[in-house]
Amino acid sequence: MLSVAIQMDPIERIDITGDSTFALALEAQARGHSLMYYGPRDLTFRNGLVTARVRPLTVRNVKGDHFALGPAAVADLSRSDVVLMRQDPPFDMAYITATHILERLQPGTLVVNDPVHVRNAPEKLFVTEFKTFMPPTLITTDREEIKSFRAEHRDIILKPLYGNGGAGVFRVKEDDENLGALLEMFTQFYREPVIVQRYVPEVRKGDKRIILVDGIVAGAINRVPASGEARSNMHVGGRPEPTTLTRREEEICAALAPELKRRGLIFTGIDVIGGYLTEINVTSPTGIQEVKRFGGPDIAKLIWDAIEQRCGRAKT
Repeated sequence: MLSVAIQMDPIERIDITGDSTFALALEAQARGHSLMYYGPRDLTFRNGLVTARVRPLTVRNVKGDHFALGPAAVADLSRSDVVLMRQDPPFDMAYITATHILERLQPGTLVVNDPVHVRNAPEKLFVTEFKTFMPPTLITTDREEIKSFRAEHRDIILKPLYGNGGAGVFRVKEDDENLGALLEMFTQFYREPVIVQRYVPEVRKGDKRIILVDGIVAGAINRVPASGEARSNMHVGGRPEPTTLTRREEEICAALAPELKRRGLIFTGIDVIGGYLTEINVTSPTGIQEVKRFGGPDIAKLIWDAIEQRCGRAKT
């Protein structure tokens, strides 16, 4: 039996029909592992010790009654076998600080995903290491560069560099007069550069989420944008559907696999549109419930197989 601490967003707010962290918790519990729950603000570093104000967690697949929590207590996280870092971005300084604190637990405690490499692999920047597979991409705060990029590609996607879930994503066509106002808005709300990519029209056929476990393809779903919507994220109405991988997608996964495994990124989700790799999600990937729902493998089981194997190696 493993002692598992889960660092996540408020559990009372999750949608248990689609939440990957909930699926992981259910599987861990089914295997006899003990669960503790805490939020990022409950994490503390004091005199070299990493602690959290945790509560024992029990989960059940009952909508509206999906969890129970025991009394709160301060726990030394170094005594846990596994910490799942599963809160959603934004990937801001609070997130980065949490990775620095959780890094202190290694190697005695396995943190999934490895906080060092989560910190060093933000979704929209990590993908630039595989530029052969990317659509034309610009990362900058320079408005003239963005205007020049649109003049070249005519139809572009503009999005915050450290956002998630489709928030703040805009399609800007050649004749769209709102580009200047959008750039003003981005400057007002974000201190970081923006990422600009050539619009890939094949997104109308779907944005494919491919899930890899320890670098190995575990399953995939296609996410089709709602009518009148440029974004395919399920948070904003994207419709999941079953899918298979193309030869190009298999090539992308094969190229990524050694690096994902080397970095200790056990659970990752990559996004591919029209044969182009657009993001590598390492913080809190989603999609495992949808894969299972469409007849694919139970990826929660595969993830825990990988975690248990790592923990077993660490103890021998």
